[in-house]
Amino acid sequence: MTKQRKLDAETTADCLKLIEMALIEDTGSAALTDAIDCTTQSVIPAAATASAAFVSRQEGIVCGVEIAKLALSTFAPELTLEVVTDDGKAIAPGETIAIIRGSAHQILTMERTCLNFMCRLSGISTLSNAFAKKVEGTKAQILDTRKTTPGYRRLEKYAVQCGGGTNHRMGLYDAVMIKDNHLAFYKAWNKDSKDAVAEGIELARKWINDNQARLPNGAQTVLQLEVDTLEQFERALQHQPDIILLDNMSNDQLKKAVERRDKDAPKILLEASGGVNLETIAAISQTGVDRISIGALTHSAVNFDIGLDWTIGS
Repeated sequence: MTKQRKLDAETTADCLKLIEMALIEDTGSAALTDAIDCTTQSVIPAAATASAAFVSRQEGIVCGVEIAKLALSTFAPELTLEVVTDDGKAIAPGETIAIIRGSAHQILTMERTCLNFMCRLSGISTLSNAFAKKVEGTKAQILDTRKTTPGYRRLEKYAVQCGGGTNHRMGLYDAVMIKDNHLAFYKAWNKDSKDAVAEGIELARKWINDNQARLPNGAQTVLQLEVDTLEQFERALQHQPDIILLDNMSNDQLKKAVERRDKDAPKILLEASGGVNLETIAAISQTGVDRISIGALTHSAVNFDIGLDWTIGS
């Protein structure tokens, strides 16, 4: 069951920048008084008023209504938007998401910008919900990654939440995640290294402590390590990072890692990643891992089909 969501301050700020850019690239100006919509301005009477509905053409989870509300209230405040289906809610084909009323000129000029946000984000929330349903009955959470559209990260992570998923770190600045590239460079640079996994964890732990005053999460900054063999996992387990990411491991390997964790370090979270899809995720979730990160939630979501249908004159 998904929950209604609202935009936080940081996501709102990102939205306003993106909406402004979208209007400028579509009409030449973010101010509707200066915007040029050749077709509407040449064909539709300037004084015409109307109402129209954003209507779903498919089944899924709605997301982006909050962005449409923000776009209209900020850049077309003379228009009104009646929300019928909130972000995070399920919808069927033919159902109304929201009704927009006011100047026909402004409705037509704002239509595509609103739809672009809603279609993109509803595609992500719908795919996230499909993954979330596959892990129901297990303790596994599905998480997004940093494989997001540049500039859209907070919006796309908001969409993942609307679909019933959970957010991974927001960026490089709010968590430590030691990956294979970090370890490979560390070993090549430090010829005296005896155990890059152990040394990397200890270096990161000290760095968090030394820099906690400038970190968003302070001393509670998450320390995560990626491993791709059970040998690396055993070494990581001894030094107890907060989370161990098990990259591209078989389900048998995941089960063995869970058993070892449960026996010797039950507080460490285990995250599976790599090659996760709708056909494989159910079996992965049954191995006992706590988290499953899926880049496809954002980089492979297909746009949701939403249209604008005229209703009655207002």
